[in-house]
Amino acid sequence: MAAGSLDLPVVDLASPDLQSAAEAVRKACVDSGFFYVTNHGIQDQLVAAVFAESKKFFELPLEEKMLLHRNSAHRGYTAPYDEKLDASSKFRGDLKESFYIGTVRDVDMQNDPNQWPPEGEVNESDNGNYGASAHSDYGMITLLATDGTPGLQICREKDKEDWKDVHHIEGALIVNIGDLLERWTNSVFRSTLHRVVSVGKERYSAAYFLDPNPDLVVQCLESCCCEAYPPRFPPIKAGDYLKERLSATYK
Repeated sequence: MAAGSLDLPVVDLASPDLQSAAEAVRKACVDSGFFYVTNHGIQDQLVAAVFAESKKFFELPLEEKMLLHRNSAHRGYTAPYDEKLDASSKFRGDLKESFYIGTVRDVDMQNDPNQWPPEGEVNESDNGNYGASAHSDYGMITLLATDGTPGLQICREKDKEDWKDVHHIEGALIVNIGDLLERWTNSVFRSTLHRVVSVGKERYSAAYFLDPNPDLVVQCLESCCCEAYPPRFPPIKAGDYLKERLSATYK
């Protein structure tokens, strides 16, 4: 069943030379009937969301998927072996399973022949929820490694909703300041709000939280205060502070 590779043409839809792009499309249609296009305008996030929703649906038990079995308009779920695209095949049907949708006819959806999976694929109460909601880390310094999946965002000003994506750099660690170090430096160093938003697929990260010894008293460093800028936070043992924060988080 092995097959050789085929180098198909690649057409850049954003090419300033429209004539050449059109000629490339024509040549591909004549020569092979297959080609690639780049700069097509479909966002990667949308593609990822489509695959994520597909994965959630097809992982459902067969009996749940069959509740949406294709209707007379051929919209809905098609189980394995239901289709036999090659009539000469010796097998009873193809292995693939499919879910078909089409154009929505009416805005009010009353005459829509599509069949839609119930919203309970995802907990309705979790709509708009985050992988990790807005917070600043509790301790001194955090070292973070990610798998490259986007979703991490930061907000430099805690009183403003101005979120920025943190882009992945291969081989680098992300470092961020925690609240305890902000206390220690009298807010000269500032901890930063961050969150993780859902992008429709799993995201993995590994965080190393660097904290002082539990019995260390964290109080304003002399170099971070003066008469005009006195200490803003009372002294506290590092262990007591972290216990308070964790207790509030998991209560």
